[in-house]
This record gives sequence, C-alpha cells and structure tokens, in this order.
Amino acid sequence: MKKHLFFVLTSGLIFAILISNAFSFIESGLALDKLRGSVLRLHILANSDSDYDQQMKLKVRDALLESGILSGAADLDEAEDIAEKRLRDIETLAELTLEENGCNYSVKASLTDMDFDERQYGEMTMPKGKYKALRVEIGKAEGHNWWCVMYPPLCIPAACEVEADEETAECFFDEKERDILEKPQKYKVRSALWDELKKLTDKIKKEKKKEVKTNGRN
Repeated sequence: MKKHLFFVLTSGLIFAILISNAFSFIESGLALDKLRGSVLRLHILANSDSDYDQQMKLKVRDALLESGILSGAADLDEAEDIAEKRLRDIETLAELTLEENGCNYSVKASLTDMDFDERQYGEMTMPKGKYKALRVEIGKAEGHNWWCVMYPPLCIPAACEVEADEETAECFFDEKERDILEKPQKYKVRSALWDELKKLTDKIKKEKKKEVKTNGRN
C-alpha cells in the first residue's frame, strides 16, 4: 500500500514537473516568435571589405539611424509601410551621405525577410532567426555587412560604436521579451529546440496539404 502510494505521488510529481516545463517552453517560444515578429532589422552591405568602403558603410549606418525616418510608426506594420513608401528617400539619404564623404557609390534599398545570427548590442542580445529587414546595398555590395534594429529604434550611434537604447526596449517589449534580450544564455537551448519543433510542424503541415491536393485530384 505504501509502495503504491509512493509510486502515485512520485508519478504525480514527475508529471507536474513535465507539465510545468512544457508550459515554460511554449511560453518562451511564443515570446520569441512575438519578439522576432515585432522588429524591423537594418542590414547594410558595404561595397567591399576595404577599410575605406567599410568606413563608408558606417557613415551610411549613422545617417540612417539618426534620420528618424520610422519614428512615427505605431507598430511593425506601419514601420514596414513607411519604409516601403520611402525606399527611394532612404537610398537618396545614403547616396548624399556618401557624396558628402567623397564617394559616388549607388545605393539600393529593399524590404525583405532574412535569417540573422545572434547579435549583441550593449546589454541586449537580439536572438538569431528570421526577421523582416530593411536591406541597404552599397555599390557592388560585396563587403562585410552590418545589422541592427531600425524599428523600434533600439540602436543609437555613439562615436564609432552603436549602443542599445534600453529605455526604448523597456517601453516597447514586455517583461518576457526583455528577459530574452537580456539573458540570451538562459534561452539558447530552448530557442533552438523551439525552432526545430517549428520546422518539423511546418514540414508536417506541408505534407498534409500536399496529400490533400493529391487526393483532390483523384
């Protein structure tokens, strides 16, 4: 009787732990998805890897971050809409910045979905993953790239470096999202597992859709 009771209690405890961990895993995964889906990254490619071209890339970076071109956006959708409508203005600003520094490279700006590696800005770390990005290509765009967050304006130029605007992050992200940004090591494993789980579920969904279409033709 005692052994049976011990087994029941132990099983219940293990089950409770598993449920608790599963809830925490899902909560973290959903927060990660929400974070990725609420920012617009800035991605700049230099003409080449020469010191001069890399310096020009940073000049363009600072001009775009200081422009406040997306400052009136209330959310990501509006930020994307503004960026889409003002792509030519963004190109012009970048080209004028280059001209002021004795450079005549052409610039191409576009909105796209991109995979980013993990990137640290001061005390904050933006998780790796797929994000919407404002992509700015300078000249041949064959040099090392540079990226940050255009919306919300988390990155501010400071001398030769770029720092994270923690005050903006506190206003824009909820507590769970800020925890992900501020404690990346805590979420690294579960984020990787979450992404693999999503890939698996997406694959299953595609297979099911394919099967439905195939059955529909028969």
